[in-house]
Amino acid sequence: MTQDEAKALVGKRAADMVEDGMRVGLGTGTTSVQFIKALGARVQAGLKIRCVASSDSSEELGRSLGMDVVSLEELPELDLYIDGADEVAPGLALIKGGGGALLREKIVSSAAKRFIVVVDESKIVPHLGKFPLPVEIVKMARPLVERRLTELGLNPVLRQKKDGSGPYLTDENNFILDCHAGEIIDPGAVAAEIRAIVGVVEHGLFLGRAEFAMIAGEDGVRELHG
Repeated sequence: MTQDEAKALVGKRAADMVEDGMRVGLGTGTTSVQFIKALGARVQAGLKIRCVASSDSSEELGRSLGMDVVSLEELPELDLYIDGADEVAPGLALIKGGGGALLREKIVSSAAKRFIVVVDESKIVPHLGKFPLPVEIVKMARPLVERRLTELGLNPVLRQKKDGSGPYLTDENNFILDCHAGEIIDPGAVAAEIRAIVGVVEHGLFLGRAEFAMIAGEDGVRELHG
């Protein structure tokens, strides 16, 4: 099974969890795209739901598939949030934000009664940190935040646009510093240290948020609970 096939499989399985009348949060990233496409097919077949998206791209995709995607102001409480992750460690500690939507992802997940992670087997790790940890920051604060993150040994690098035309900007028009931290032994302590820095908007450590993870591999989809 290829990675793309695994993402499609787990995306469809997650879409099958959605029930008529639910208020659903749409994640961001390649696995979430597969979930949204599978959910869109169910909507086209008659499923009635309302959705809030965690990024402009997911909102556009959902609407293109005929889904009723509204703002969090219109739908402040959600039944279910489905999203991928860049890394999943024991205890369902997550790194998210590789797609640049960590702030909105954390907001939408916080509005949901249940947050379920959908990943392929390659995202399961013994410790977080091999994937760079994203930190979203206010533009003005870049010198201050970079210096403090460096002092913490997190090795921040300003994220650039894929076309090389300049710094990447989030949907909220902020910068992202990708921290090449290495193995993160105590994610809770690292999260607290980052949040204490003036100018940090949000970080990509999602701790104690997910109910369980759905993991696609050669043997199909299995569940990982905290």
